[in-house]
Amino acid sequence: MMKETTTKLVVVLGPTASGKSSLGIDLALHFHGEIVSADSRQVYRGLDIGTAKVTAEEQALVPHHLLDVASVEENYTVSQFQRQAIAAINDIAARGRQPFLVGGSPHYIQAVVDNLDIPAIPPQPALRAELEAQPLADLLARLEELDPQSAAVIDRNNPRRVIRALEVCMTSGKPFSEQRRVAAPLYTSLLLGIQWPRAELYRRIDQRVDERMQQGMVQALKVSPDGSRLASCGDDGAIMLWDLHSGEHLRTLRRDRPYERLNITGIRGLTEAQKATLRALGAVEEREGLLKG
Repeated sequence: MMKETTTKLVVVLGPTASGKSSLGIDLALHFHGEIVSADSRQVYRGLDIGTAKVTAEEQALVPHHLLDVASVEENYTVSQFQRQAIAAINDIAARGRQPFLVGGSPHYIQAVVDNLDIPAIPPQPALRAELEAQPLADLLARLEELDPQSAAVIDRNNPRRVIRALEVCMTSGKPFSEQRRVAAPLYTSLLLGIQWPRAELYRRIDQRVDERMQQGMVQALKVSPDGSRLASCGDDGAIMLWDLHSGEHLRTLRRDRPYERLNITGIRGLTEAQKATLRALGAVEEREGLLKG
């Protein structure tokens, strides 16, 4: 693993529609920084409206990294994100700028903050296809049998994560949790976790979905180069691949449930690195006060 540095990393995280992107931009402007996106859907090209990707105007204000780096047909992994995010953070710091890691995908954030040593086990297409054909409840039961520790902390609403954990367990013969080791942290990290009262958060999410629909989210589609396939991002955060000739739903590439609240308790469990400090931001905290702090 890479040697620990003295680079200070500011992480802005929170649930969908909590305002983390705008807060990250304000902080980056104030502290002469650049943003590394940690969103598992915004890495995909062409899915702008459905993923609430920052606009071109916002990107002109503050440089953003790791947006639009993968095709929707690509199996973009946490390991890929970790390598690219670390490279971007190091480059930002080397140029005398302040790096900010901003997003709502806990597994992406943890991979960087905790410097996880991720198992180098390549995808197993045949095994993955077999697992994808099984109900999620059966997959979770199997994971609880093979690796109770992973089953206790994994996102149980994300089949891709469950399948990957099973894939590693079944291929290596060892629990996935034993292979995701925490190495020495690369950065001194400050985590800023945004909190909203549940009712207000859901109101903001509903407003976000309405705005997406008005912006034409149903039309926010990406056609493959040969014109035979199309990818769509639905209002539930699902990225789906379709056959344009038959209209058949080929497969769901990614699904993150936007209505699932990422609270401070969950955020606190994100990091095991001793040098990661968490500061919970309440909904009533003035942004100007944070900028002055």
